[in-house]
Amino acid sequence: MHSSKGGWRLVTRESLKTRGANVGVLVGGGPAPGINGVIGAVTLEARTRAHKVIGIYEGFQWLMRGDTTHTKELLKDEVSRIHFQGGSILNTSRANPTKRAEDIQQVVATLDRLGIGSLVTIGGDDTMYAASHVAKHAGGRIRVCHVPKTIDNDLPLPGDIPTFGFETARQVGSALVQNLMEDSRTTGRWYFVVVMGRSAGHLALGIGKSTGASLTIIPEEFTSAVHLQTVCDILEGAILKRTALWNRSDGVAVIAEGLLERVAPEELQQIEGVRIAHDSYGHLRLAELDLAYVLKTLVEHRFANRGSFMSVVHKNIGYELRSAAPIAFDCDYVRTLGYGAVEFLLNPGAESANLGGALVCLIDGKLEYFDFDALQDPHTGKTRVRTVDITKPTYKVAREYMIRLEREDFGDDDKLRLLAQAASSKKKLCSSDEFKSRFQYLTTELRGSL
Repeated sequence: MHSSKGGWRLVTRESLKTRGANVGVLVGGGPAPGINGVIGAVTLEARTRAHKVIGIYEGFQWLMRGDTTHTKELLKDEVSRIHFQGGSILNTSRANPTKRAEDIQQVVATLDRLGIGSLVTIGGDDTMYAASHVAKHAGGRIRVCHVPKTIDNDLPLPGDIPTFGFETARQVGSALVQNLMEDSRTTGRWYFVVVMGRSAGHLALGIGKSTGASLTIIPEEFTSAVHLQTVCDILEGAILKRTALWNRSDGVAVIAEGLLERVAPEELQQIEGVRIAHDSYGHLRLAELDLAYVLKTLVEHRFANRGSFMSVVHKNIGYELRSAAPIAFDCDYVRTLGYGAVEFLLNPGAESANLGGALVCLIDGKLEYFDFDALQDPHTGKTRVRTVDITKPTYKVAREYMIRLEREDFGDDDKLRLLAQAASSKKKLCSSDEFKSRFQYLTTELRGSL
């Protein structure tokens, strides 16, 4: 679990005295419920151990410029109750110090001037990647501990351990979708709800499964590139099935925004009004591509071409979740992680003393530390991403309860006839063979199909 790869020098309690005495803490990436709880726990524990704590505003942004003024000494009285609050008292940013060698060198030099010998970084995969570079370039002068944070739940923690913020985001998101489900039933229309999640479908699946939404679509189902036509076929098929077999015109589809990451850029550029942009880490800015609206428009056009009226309401859920007040699970969880970060930095055990930087996590009730190198993809050098394992019960059970076209639908003549009837237009009757030709591929080309 632990390794000494990366050339870390041995850090003993004696060598701790040669580093800066201050503990720094910063936040990178998007907000997530529980950030303030980590800041509070780190501050309270470090000050109990007689170390000054320096809060660094807006992630690496000002450190990259050699600016030491966007900092604040954190005191016990100021942080003792912030764990109930959403957001981040230190704000956050996506500034990337790894793009240029001079930027990471400036970060290390600025931390040195602040007297920071121990640094806690709070963030997702990108912030952890930057944290690993700080540890390497500091040459042992700065010990770094990363606290994994993301509502996407896509950091490579062992087993099914969630990243902090995920459970609160799922809880808040589920409440919102429950309201939409009732509105859908009351008004007799469909909702397409796109849920944040850049590279993995954990949050979309967690919300869809817990609410019993009509269906959920995540990128892990696709064996290769995602095509918008295929996504629309899944949605259209579900709508037709609900109409044909249950005589219902309502439903809620939960869709992971990460589908867009796997759509070819040339396909996206064919959509009117779409502008492709990337953030400082090279990721597609998904929030600027309104996937919910695109899918609503395409599916409504399909029904309009049949002469049928179809009402779809599009909704994006993500920003509403990121700065929510954390639920008890995350309040509890982040206090342990914050304490664990300080323990790693100021009182390293035998197993972690030779690590200049590591990620802290809680496994079977015990604090464990993972070497940054062990968490990186050997092919890209970036942090590995944890995706939904669709072979496990978490996905398989959710899939059982979805309304989607299945293999059995195409082997049952009565069902197939009703489905074809629902797909018929006022001018042309759709035959069973035509319906099968149009939609049956969905049961063979997608992973997890039943």
